[in-house]
Amino acid sequence: MSDIYLGEAYDARLERTGWSEPSYVDTDWAPVRVVEEKRMLVAPEGPPVRRIEEIRPVKILKTPRGETVFDMGQNLVGRVRLMVRGQAGTTVTLRHAEVLDQVGNFYTDNLRGAEQRVTYILKGGADEVYEPRFSFQGFRYVAVEGWTGEPTLDSLTGIVVHSDMPVIGLFETSSSALDQLQHNIRWSQKGNFLDVPTDCPQRDERLGWTGDAQIFARTAAFNMEVAGFFTKWLADLAADQQADGAVPHVVPDVLSENGRGSSASAAWADAAVIVPWTIYQSYGDTRILERQYPSMKAWVEYMRRQAGEAHIWRSGVHFGDWLAFATTAPDYPGATTGKDLIATAFYAHSTDLLRRTAAVLGKRDDATVYEALLRKIRKAFVREFVTAAGRVGENTQTAYVLALQFDMLPTDQRHEAARRLAADVRTWGHLTTGFVGTPYLCDVLSRYGYTDLAYHLLTRDAYPSWLYPVKQGATTIWERWDSLKPDGSFQDPGMNSFNHYAFGAIGEWMYRVVAGLEIDPDEPGYKHVIAQPRPGGGLTSAKARVQTPYGEAASGWVLADGKLTVSVAVPPNARGTVRLPAAALAGVAEGARPLASVPGVRRAAQEGDDVVVEVGSGRYSFAYEVGPSFLRMAAGVPKP
Repeated sequence: MSDIYLGEAYDARLERTGWSEPSYVDTDWAPVRVVEEKRMLVAPEGPPVRRIEEIRPVKILKTPRGETVFDMGQNLVGRVRLMVRGQAGTTVTLRHAEVLDQVGNFYTDNLRGAEQRVTYILKGGADEVYEPRFSFQGFRYVAVEGWTGEPTLDSLTGIVVHSDMPVIGLFETSSSALDQLQHNIRWSQKGNFLDVPTDCPQRDERLGWTGDAQIFARTAAFNMEVAGFFTKWLADLAADQQADGAVPHVVPDVLSENGRGSSASAAWADAAVIVPWTIYQSYGDTRILERQYPSMKAWVEYMRRQAGEAHIWRSGVHFGDWLAFATTAPDYPGATTGKDLIATAFYAHSTDLLRRTAAVLGKRDDATVYEALLRKIRKAFVREFVTAAGRVGENTQTAYVLALQFDMLPTDQRHEAARRLAADVRTWGHLTTGFVGTPYLCDVLSRYGYTDLAYHLLTRDAYPSWLYPVKQGATTIWERWDSLKPDGSFQDPGMNSFNHYAFGAIGEWMYRVVAGLEIDPDEPGYKHVIAQPRPGGGLTSAKARVQTPYGEAASGWVLADGKLTVSVAVPPNARGTVRLPAAALAGVAEGARPLASVPGVRRAAQEGDDVVVEVGSGRYSFAYEVGPSFLRMAAGVPKP
């Protein structure tokens, strides 16, 4: 028996010697059956799923219930290879779980109907080695039953399985907690990129949720080579897209096939537009836009019909700001942002990206049409959701974040919206966003001059925050801000994954703002590398590098003894723009040389408080003294 949810059962006593040889007599085998099927077949273009690495367990535990449990030290996705010796007929059972409960017992309630059980029946004799072939599990802990004698750390080996995507990105800082966060983000990506970008790898779900994929796509492209992976999945999305342009919640669309329904939802179905644009930005290859353009256009036209002449999308079923911060306090039921606001904002965003895509592809008429539509949507959004005093929607962080991130507000109203967002962050002291608002929260704050608040959110380690799970010992990203509650109890086992990459979308901001490595949207694929680090949060260093289509691009900084050193790498056949914060042109040197004498420096100029340096390909190290106000900001002292 083999099943991705239930696990695998194997009776080694029934093995047949020579079954794969031409001379084997297979007369008692059941023949194949020919089945009539009419399906759209799409050749896979993505990397295959492979055994990528091996992990050794770190300890063997005895739980209060008396269970023997191996701790792999890492929440991983794949399977276990076991080495065992015993009499024929001896049955060894392996059960897999992500966590132990409050008292240290094996915890599987959150798996729902997924048994994640491997059963091996020994043939007897010498050492036997078995590894499941057609199943995978999500786990950190393995409970062993039926073992003859006492198992050792050599008895089990964890086999990590995922799509074969090279690791191309690195992000490191002076903070061990942030480095662990980056570790957790990368491992959740590995655990959920198995041919399909799944939401979770352990419970009886493991589906290609479109919302999770579009939220995380930019972070994913920083960490790993995902062009082929998403190219394959976007072909699946287009194949499952309905005739009216609607995009299902999950791709492949198994929900509709099972009669559970899968109508289009804002922010989820927008993966049809957001993911192709993100891949184009990351790799500079227009072919993904050319191939997906009919799908992208069909989705925007679907939204246009739903919104009607009012250009406000009120119809349909939407997930809203999924898993936003909630509390039981009677005076604050939770940060609920209107679904019509979210739907209309994403209607505008996808229309904007479609307009840009049409321009890239030379479809001038479409670009003109969707630019005019975008203006109408934005005007309707302000009329419907924005007061004259500047309040947006339900006054939640997500409402302001979407309005600012998608440029929904007139220029003269944006700074007031940003001020209100910052005030809400200060009032609560933490984020209140869910799947929809979280990916853009820190970006909007830093974009409008509140980088100190963005760092406050990033480095906070109390619930709710990105570092709260790190403080609790997490090795992957959790589905909920409080998958493990502060009191040590678990969230609702009906929906509580400990390996769920969506909130790991903060990784993009860490690469782009903390380390400063950015893409020029007008010259995608790192043809123009932008390095503009923004130190803060008490960090003394940060660095990022990415293997681009042109070679390695990098940006990093070190703050020591009142001096900031910014290091940059621009790959061959590319150019770079370096923005040095809080710098004076006369005080900046590259190595020990003044800027004017550096061969690769094409231009250097003072722009406000920053120095902007245009460079050619090569490696550079810019150093200069910074003032007391910058040092206070970098130390994490918030603005008044």
